[in-house]
Amino acid sequence: MILPPPRGRGAGCNPVNRFDGRGVEPFDDGWSSLADLAADPPPATEVLPERARSVLTTNRSPDIPFELSLNPYRGCEHGCIYCYARPGHERYGLSAGLDFETRIFAKHDAAVLLERELSRPGYRCRPVNLGADTDPYQPVERRLRITRAVLEVLARCRHPVVIVTKSAGVLRDLDLLALLARDDLVQVFVSVTTLDPALARRSEPRAAAPHRRLAAIRALAQANVPVGVMFAPVIPALNDHELERVLEAAARAGARAAGYVLLRLPHAVAELFDDWLRRHFPHRRARVLARLRALRGGALNDPRFGSRMRGEGVEAELLAQRFSAACRRLGLRGRMPRLRTDLFRPPAASRQPDLFDGS
Repeated sequence: MILPPPRGRGAGCNPVNRFDGRGVEPFDDGWSSLADLAADPPPATEVLPERARSVLTTNRSPDIPFELSLNPYRGCEHGCIYCYARPGHERYGLSAGLDFETRIFAKHDAAVLLERELSRPGYRCRPVNLGADTDPYQPVERRLRITRAVLEVLARCRHPVVIVTKSAGVLRDLDLLALLARDDLVQVFVSVTTLDPALARRSEPRAAAPHRRLAAIRALAQANVPVGVMFAPVIPALNDHELERVLEAAARAGARAAGYVLLRLPHAVAELFDDWLRRHFPHRRARVLARLRALRGGALNDPRFGSRMRGEGVEAELLAQRFSAACRRLGLRGRMPRLRTDLFRPPAASRQPDLFDGS
């Protein structure tokens, strides 16, 4: 028996943690217990504090265009079924399924820790990516304002930042983003995976609706904040036919650049995605998985640098050609211009008044 997915959540189950030797699965004991389970209200979100010693993570992957990242949250309420960050929750003894969406770890002191790291004598200024793993503007940010506090530190220190989000909530911080944009210190990429509201509601249940993401691109562009679009992930036989339409809609809204990433299914994400297909697209499941295997050398996932983001083979080459042709036609760049790093001032210096200022 396949239980209906909880309302407002992407994952329909909590698969076994790969680090845990035990396994639990639903069993109908003849007393309608499974029906009672299905009738339960959707799981609420629980915010847990994370005691981090540092917040800046160094990236050494050759196929990711940034060196530093900062994630204010672990786990993400958006519930995107395909999120490659889901397995990270297993290191905490939790599941990559519903736990990832409902048990969010928040780095409440992220801004304080960031100031400390930016103050180190040997610190070298490089753009910081916000949203490399989980969305910095997921719903809990409205209340906790951790991302806002981080941006305030970066703005005060005149430090470059790149933001990736699926949320229209980024517009709350338009004042800071416009300030940073004046000195070429910020870029925002809005992820738009589909223009179909029904597909978005199923695959990204708590992210902003597609039309709201396009409206966010428009508002950022009007405020002279450099903004691009990410068509990520590309899901063969599900949303790949929308590539050109999404890029065209984003370009009309004011996007300057574009990127794409092929669907990645590491560890438990493969099981979750397959379960999601069974629930929502049972008649299309076999075709989606077969097309993905054709792009991944016969497997559902390929962690190798160089191919993990784009795939391999004839279909991967055709996808790359389609993307390049659409970008040329629409005037979209493959990458944004470099952000400035020469304006950086360490936190202590950014607070001190200028001794030679006549005021």
